Amino acid sequence: MTETLLSVNDLSVTFDIDGTPQTVVPGISFDIAVNEVLAVVGESGSGKSVTAMALLGLLPRNATITGSATLHGTEMIGLSDTERKQRLGSSAAMIFQDPAAALNPLFSIGFQLAESVRSHTPGLSRAEAHQRVLELLALVEFPDPANKITNYPHQLSGGQCQRVVIAMALAGDPDLLIADEPTTALDVTVQAEILDVLRRMRNRLRSSILLITHDMGVVADIADRVIVMRQGAIMETAPVDELFHTPTHDYTRELLQAVPQIGKRPSAITTKARTSKEQGPNAPEPRPVLEVEDLVVEYRRRGRGFKAVDGVNLSIQPGEILAIVGESGSGKSTTALATIGLAPVTSGTVRILGKSFADSGHSELRSLRERIGVVFQNPATSLNPRFTVRNAVAEPLRIHRGMRGRGLYDVVDELLANVGLGGGWGERYPHELSGGQRQRVAIARAVALKPDVLIADEPTSALDVSVQARVLDVFRELQKELGFACLFISHDLAVVDSLSDRVAVMQQGRVVEQGSRSQVFGSPITDYTRQLLNAAPLPDPIAQRARRQARAS
Repeated sequence: MTETLLSVNDLSVTFDIDGTPQTVVPGISFDIAVNEVLAVVGESGSGKSVTAMALLGLLPRNATITGSATLHGTEMIGLSDTERKQRLGSSAAMIFQDPAAALNPLFSIGFQLAESVRSHTPGLSRAEAHQRVLELLALVEFPDPANKITNYPHQLSGGQCQRVVIAMALAGDPDLLIADEPTTALDVTVQAEILDVLRRMRNRLRSSILLITHDMGVVADIADRVIVMRQGAIMETAPVDELFHTPTHDYTRELLQAVPQIGKRPSAITTKARTSKEQGPNAPEPRPVLEVEDLVVEYRRRGRGFKAVDGVNLSIQPGEILAIVGESGSGKSTTALATIGLAPVTSGTVRILGKSFADSGHSELRSLRERIGVVFQNPATSLNPRFTVRNAVAEPLRIHRGMRGRGLYDVVDELLANVGLGGGWGERYPHELSGGQRQRVAIARAVALKPDVLIADEPTSALDVSVQARVLDVFRELQKELGFACLFISHDLAVVDSLSDRVAVMQQGRVVEQGSRSQVFGSPITDYTRQLLNAAPLPDPIAQRARRQARAS
C-alpha cells in the first residue's frame, strides 16, 4: 500500500471581513502519498491557494482555520509561531509564483541561499554553507553555479530565478513541496525545463509535491492525481489519465473544453482583414496599419552595447492579428513597446498608418496615440486603484474626446456591457474584481477610442483556463466588430494558434521565422520554432508522456 504523507480532514477557512464571517473553504478532505504529485486546479477564487496557505499557517490573522492536516502524523493546524518556524522548511516548504518577489534584489543569490541553509542547519561554517549552496543549485540544474553564485536576481533570467527559489525551498530537505503556479510567467521552453527539474528532484529526494496551477498542460505533464476545486469545494478527484479522458463532473468537462490546443482552432473565426481579401484579385492592397522596418533597440550595459531588438521587420494589415512568440529575452515586449514609443528606438522606422513617431510633432503624436490601444499583462498594475471601473474606462474618452456627463457614461456602460460587465460593475474598484474581470476592464479601456491598432502584451497569461477562454471570446468579438489590427504577444502557443492570422518567431532580438499561423505551426522551417512547439505541454497525459519519453530517448 502507498504510504500517506499528508492527510487533510474537514479543513475549513473563514475570513472575518469587517465583522462578517465569510467561509471560502467550507470543509475539504484529501490525502497526498509519499513521492506523489497532486495537482489542484480550478478557477480563480476556487480556494486552491487559500488551502495551501492554510496548511503552512501563512494566512492573515483575520482567517480562522478548523479541521485537521497531519504531515507524517504531526498536526499542522494550530501550531504556535515557534513550532511553525521549526517545522516549515524541514517538513514542508513553498515555491511561490513570482520568483522576482520572492528574492531580495539587494542581495546576491548565493547570500540568500546561504541564509536559508543556515536557518535550517545552525552551526554550519561559511565553507560548509557555501558547499551546500552549490549542491542545491546543482540539484535544480542551475547553470554554472560556481561562477553565478555572486549574481543578483536582476542579472538572471526568469527561469534561473525560479530555480533559485526552488533551491531555497529545498534547503531544509522538506518532505512536502507546495508549488503555487511555479511556471505561469515562464515561456514554454523554460517551463519544460522547470517541470523536468521538479520531476527529477521528486524522484531523487522522494519528496511529494502539491501543485497549484491553472495550466492543464502542466497538469498532464507532471501530476499523478488531480483535485478539481470550485467555490472552495472539491468537485472531483481522480488519477490524471482518468480525469483527462473520463471526467465525471460537468465542471471538470467545462475546464477541459476551455483549454486551447495547437491545431484545434475555434470554428467560425472571421475578421475584417480576411473579408477584405475576398473582394477579388483586382482589389487594391490596403495600406498596413503598423509598419516596422529594420528596428533596432540598443541598451548600454557596463559600457557595452546590447541589442534587445536587432533589425526587426513587421507589418500588420487592417483587421489582422499578428502574434509574436519566443522565449523570455527574445525581444517580444521590447518590440511592442518600441512601436508605441515606450522604448527608445536606436535605428529603423515605426509607422502607424504611414506616420512615424520620430517625425511627428506634439499634436501629431497626440493624434497617433489616439489610434493605438494597449492591453498590458497585469491589469492590477495598469488600472488606477483609486478609480472606479467606470472612471477607468472613461479616462481616455475624457482626455482625447473631451466627453463629459451622461453621454460619456452611456458610452462607457456600452463598452462594459460589450466585455460582459454590464449592470453595477462600473461602480466597483479594481481590487473588488477577479483577475479575469480586471482584464476585461483593461480591454474595454483599450478599445474605448476605437483604435486602428491594439497592442496586447501577454493579456491572458495569468488567467485560469475558463476565464482565459471567456476573455479570448470577448477579444475575438470586439476585434470582429471593430476591425482593429492587433500585435499580440504571448508565450502560450495554443492561445496564439487559436487567435492569430500570422505569427512572427523571435530569438535573441531577431525575427527568425514569419508566416501564416498554419505555416509556422504546421510546417515550421527553423529548428528553434520546432523546439518551441515541442516544448509546449499537451493537455493529454498519455500523449505528453509519450512525447517526453521520445525526447529522452
